[in-house]
Amino acid sequence: MKKNLIYAAIVAASAGLTLACTSSYTESTSSVQGESQSGGMPKVSDYPETKTVTQQDNYHGTVVSDPYRWLEEEKSEEVSAWVESQNTLARPYLAELPSRERYKERLTALWDYEKYSTPYMVNGKLFYSYNDGLQNQYVLYMADGVNGKPEVLIDPNTLSEDGTVSMASTELSPKASFLAYMLSDGGTDWKTIHVRDTSNKSDLTDIIKGIKFSNIAWLPDESGFFYSRYPQNEAGKYDDSQTVSIYFHAIGTAQSEDKKVFAFDNKPTWNPYPSVVQDGKTLLISVFEGYQANGVYAKSLVNDNSELVPVFDKWDGRYDLIGEHDDELFFTSTANAPTGKVIKVDLDGGVKATETVIESTSDTLSSVSLLGEKLFAQYLKDVKGQVSVFDLNGKKIDEIAFNDIGSVSGFYGSKNADTTFYKLTGFTNPGQVFAYDVKSGESSLFKSIDTGVNYDDYETKQIFYTSKDGTKVPMFIVHKKGLKLDGNNKTLLYGYGGFNISLLPRYSVSRMVWVEQGNVLAIANLRGGGEYGQQWHKAGTKLDKQNVFDDFIAAGEYLVESGYTTPEKMGIQGGSNGGLLVGATLTQRPDLFSAALPAVGVLDMLRYHTPSANARAWSSDYGLSENKDEFEALYAYSPLHNTKPGTCYPATLVTTGDHDDRVVPWHSYKFAAQLQADQSCDNPILLRVETRAGHGAGTPTWMQIEGYADQWAFLESALN
Repeated sequence: MKKNLIYAAIVAASAGLTLACTSSYTESTSSVQGESQSGGMPKVSDYPETKTVTQQDNYHGTVVSDPYRWLEEEKSEEVSAWVESQNTLARPYLAELPSRERYKERLTALWDYEKYSTPYMVNGKLFYSYNDGLQNQYVLYMADGVNGKPEVLIDPNTLSEDGTVSMASTELSPKASFLAYMLSDGGTDWKTIHVRDTSNKSDLTDIIKGIKFSNIAWLPDESGFFYSRYPQNEAGKYDDSQTVSIYFHAIGTAQSEDKKVFAFDNKPTWNPYPSVVQDGKTLLISVFEGYQANGVYAKSLVNDNSELVPVFDKWDGRYDLIGEHDDELFFTSTANAPTGKVIKVDLDGGVKATETVIESTSDTLSSVSLLGEKLFAQYLKDVKGQVSVFDLNGKKIDEIAFNDIGSVSGFYGSKNADTTFYKLTGFTNPGQVFAYDVKSGESSLFKSIDTGVNYDDYETKQIFYTSKDGTKVPMFIVHKKGLKLDGNNKTLLYGYGGFNISLLPRYSVSRMVWVEQGNVLAIANLRGGGEYGQQWHKAGTKLDKQNVFDDFIAAGEYLVESGYTTPEKMGIQGGSNGGLLVGATLTQRPDLFSAALPAVGVLDMLRYHTPSANARAWSSDYGLSENKDEFEALYAYSPLHNTKPGTCYPATLVTTGDHDDRVVPWHSYKFAAQLQADQSCDNPILLRVETRAGHGAGTPTWMQIEGYADQWAFLESALN
């Protein structure tokens, strides 16, 4: 209801597989020593003692040592003690940094402003999330219409004393009688579904477990909903090494009564996720097996004995459901359209006809909503947001212009809503929320977000630089006006480069605090992302993944050559797949940067796929070490396997959360241990592990402020 793009919202799982290697395991013990610090950095005493083991794996004839394999047993007492010893070193060191308290105070002050999500309408009721400034979690509000008095529907801040229980996602029933919402405890990807009656704002007894990445698909009569969950193993625990099945939950019943309605029993890597269409007569099943393509099938909810009907089964691109009108279903598709197009399918017991409604263009189609018999198409034009409005036949009838460098989001709500909302934001624009009259096409300002900062003092520019192979790559650069290009500016270069994700011009309190101090922020739109469609994405995957690191290195070289900074004044940052980016870049070009901030990174590329089926699904971007050619590509850049003894690496702060079950923390543990062992100079290598935190989503405000205060102070000290 709030978002119709089911496939795009799901990071699904697939079955685990044994590595194509042989193993031997014996233990030995060694200690890793660190040198004392000089200059502006506090002194680092000896690094904690880190045991090594004689673990070797044979990959296609290449023997690879893995001396820190034991750190993968992250729940063991031995690993817990090692993590505590790393925190005992890192925490006091970070606390003593000269600028830490200043950064914490400024982060706290600038964070303290009213924040609004983009509202949406369902059955005449208005819903939006709000944070009064320093609340740990956003509060969900409900009002009777646009002008109604807002009332609290759910306040997650009441669910835990430390703010670490978060509301991960919500889905309103078609008549807005019920809200199904998912809670995450301590940042884990595991969720529990709860159901709240919107009339009395109290929870029903319904609680559903075993969920990670599922959406929720309500029946039109609100009697229940479909969802996808993992099976239970012999010990009774939900097993995310297997694929999910679709279940139906009837409101007011126990989870044990939920009926399994669909599973791909003969497809061990296919994960099905549900949508309900055609007035509840049809279950639409989107199948996930990686990030390049998917399949879509239909199953009758009227006739239990009906066969599965293929809607899109060529696996020739991505197909995301937008919505429906009469018997026509609208989808975005990348099949023979790398930048995306809109198609419609006449589904009447089978696929009668498929027709292109909106042709692909040179601009990238990022999402589409169907409201009031109009299609709201959001595009990226050189990574800047644009919106075009079409009728259901594909005729353009309106365009929403955004002149500044920025992005647009929104256009959520039920398809019969009279009003929808969108939000404009940018690096130095905290946002304006607009109401859009679906019938007249008129926009009016609904909320203007005020932080008390004078953004006229700052400028954002977009440049295009040349990567190693001649590819032109865009990059945003943000700084105070009047900046001197004398190479004397502390600069933070940020990137991601993967999984078709685009880095858009959006507001960030933490980044604003960095820029406010007179520093430079640069964000590179690397290959592997989705900024220019599927071709841009594929150019940074599998055997071509090195393109991403080359793009990032070229961005750093451009900043130096253009006079923004020098290697001594430049740091790099990235999280998750961006943590891989930072790890690979600092091992390939340690001379180009003086500080590195890899967060929750994928750092062991030979074994990244082993913890869960979800991790294995990343192989559509990375490839697998089980395949010889892909192993060779992975081994060539895997951060863990490419540090070299006797090298002076940049000052590095590795960060992760002990509840991260997406990119498991042992990636960071092993990489930090190896980097500490191989470091040859005074630059510190620290590991900061946050307890009661996961991959990042749902992290409470206080914990974010503490984390960024550590990172910015570490960065500034290293670049001084």
